[in-house]
Amino acid sequence: MSSSLTLQPIGFIRTQKQVKFHARHQPIESNAEQNVLELLPDCQYEEALQDLAGFSRIWLVWWFHRNTEWRPLVLPPRGPSKRRGVFATRSPHRPNPLGLTPVQLIRVDGLKLILGACDLVDGTPVFDIKPYIPGYDIFAEERTGWLDEVEEALSQPPLYTVNYARLAETQAEWLQANWQIDFRPRLSELLARDPGLHRSRRITRRSAGVFVIGCGAWRAVFAVEEKRVTVQEIEAGYAKRFLCDPNRSGIIDREAQLAYLEHWPERPLTVRKKAD
Repeated sequence: MSSSLTLQPIGFIRTQKQVKFHARHQPIESNAEQNVLELLPDCQYEEALQDLAGFSRIWLVWWFHRNTEWRPLVLPPRGPSKRRGVFATRSPHRPNPLGLTPVQLIRVDGLKLILGACDLVDGTPVFDIKPYIPGYDIFAEERTGWLDEVEEALSQPPLYTVNYARLAETQAEWLQANWQIDFRPRLSELLARDPGLHRSRRITRRSAGVFVIGCGAWRAVFAVEEKRVTVQEIEAGYAKRFLCDPNRSGIIDREAQLAYLEHWPERPLTVRKKAD
């Protein structure tokens, strides 16, 4: 048997999620959200899609195309800061970074599949589509290992309250009004559960009592006092010299960050630490 296999995408996902931060680990299907799977032309996929419209949910088999390495032990974003064997998680850092997602099928429109909420970022290559069959695909009484404890904790009310200082609120409202960028719901959800240091959640310490969390192309600076989290300010994720570098292509929200830095210029790290 060959030690390597060749796979070809059948299409690509088109979604508003440009970075992993925006892709929830478990999409909330009650949210009004539509995504599109665009299948490649001239591959006889029109015939392959025959009869699929009668299903309300499908499985997508896809590729974690932004990952270049795998790890035998990973730090899941949910639950306590504890490493787990990668085969006991859904981490993207896998020997073969394949993803499997059940998603609502809203309709079939030619070579486009209109989908509901999903956890894929824009441009994700898709290898296969399979119908979701409840009689075969549901095993409600099965155990879920270490996730049982995590799910129990997540079923409880959040331990922390999250508030925004005046500066952070002003900055967030400016981003929403001028660039339709608003990561506050996801940010508040994460911080309300656990604002502690966590690599997968991109939470690091800046100074005594002050932390930073990555929010896709942005950062939020926050402080924790007992069970109260205060988001102090929002920062652009890239320095201006990087944003203005023509050799650095593909930076998410580049124009928004440049405009943002005109209003709130970046400060040297030493100054930021002293201010904090």
